[in-house]
Amino acid sequence: MSFDLKRLARLPAVVMMATAFAAGSPALAGSAYEHEFTAIEGGELPLEAWRGKALLVVNTASLCGFTPQYDGLQRLWESYRDRGLVVLGVPSNDFGGQEPGQEAEIKQFCEVNFGIDFPMTEKLAVTGPGAHPFYQWAAAQLGPEGVPRWNFHKILVAPDGKAVAGFPASVTPTDSRLTAAVERLLPVP
Repeated sequence: MSFDLKRLARLPAVVMMATAFAAGSPALAGSAYEHEFTAIEGGELPLEAWRGKALLVVNTASLCGFTPQYDGLQRLWESYRDRGLVVLGVPSNDFGGQEPGQEAEIKQFCEVNFGIDFPMTEKLAVTGPGAHPFYQWAAAQLGPEGVPRWNFHKILVAPDGKAVAGFPASVTPTDSRLTAAVERLLPVP
């Protein structure tokens, strides 16, 4: 059996990631809690720290038409954090060069313009072969729904660490589809 490398290179990243998952790749198996980021301020940011909480992981950008969603993400965080939701912002320059700044600039932009106080990571790749391992894992778990197609894609993780849904940028943080999915994961107040 021969392989056409050019044809293989054109396969969507999600198919390749799913194939690796099916082959038992340890990086793509398991739970979200096995992944770690670096905080925007520096230092470790292990998802293990939020074991037992629901996570909403969102790739963000400062110069995007969807950037006003920061406001909705902050409101979502304020509304649900006491019930066990963690919103995690992941700045990325993967789409349209819309996050050109460095970490300090991104952090200041978010705080000054949107009052953001939910945790954020350093700027990372969220697509392609260089995607952060969390995003590779989410793609393997959710298929195309777990692969960001633009800024402000949202990945919802249950308190047990399993990826349960992906939401495209067009689904705002206050959209009833997203808030209903969050509500199902959290204890009743």
